[in-house]
Amino acid sequence: MIRGERGFTLVEMLISLMIFGILSAAGVAILAFSVRAQGATGDKLDDVSALNRLSSALSADLAQASLRQTRNEAGDLLPAFTGESGSTAVPMLRFVRGGWSNLDDARRASEQKVEYRLTDTMLERIAYPMLDGAEPLPPAALLGNVRQVALRYRIDGAWADRWQGTPRAPLPQALELRILRSDGIEFRQLFLVGSGYRPTVTPNAG
Repeated sequence: MIRGERGFTLVEMLISLMIFGILSAAGVAILAFSVRAQGATGDKLDDVSALNRLSSALSADLAQASLRQTRNEAGDLLPAFTGESGSTAVPMLRFVRGGWSNLDDARRASEQKVEYRLTDTMLERIAYPMLDGAEPLPPAALLGNVRQVALRYRIDGAWADRWQGTPRAPLPQALELRILRSDGIEFRQLFLVGSGYRPTVTPNAG
């Protein structure tokens, strides 16, 4: 050993290891925070996307609501538009929409019967392959973590909690949707119903 040359003392080594440990712990904490933040952001973005999908689906369905009555599997005649007060009813919405694309030229109508319901905490859309007497297709999950849904229907400036329709007004003019999420946050949206619908007045004979 060259005279005057010396290595690290034990105290210096312990101090170095302590500093390295502190820096490592800080790095792990920052990495864990980043991972949690990224996960929370991803969950929030997925939830916003689900809300947008629900809004788009309802907007498209309700805007093309038609006056077509249907029959259930038992052959009973159903109104063109049936709306309940909210998620306590199954389904809470049932109506027929037009504009059903037929890209494969299948032998079916261009209209489609759809329903909306709340199953546990999942808001679902149910479609039917045929308008009359057919069993529904598997439900499509639209929005989760839903505690409650409330619906109202507007006609000539007045709101109603339920809708069955009449010969003079088979469809409501607008629908109000209120969704209460599991975390207590509430969302409210308004939709036009049958935007292109205009009643046809038939003059009396003579």
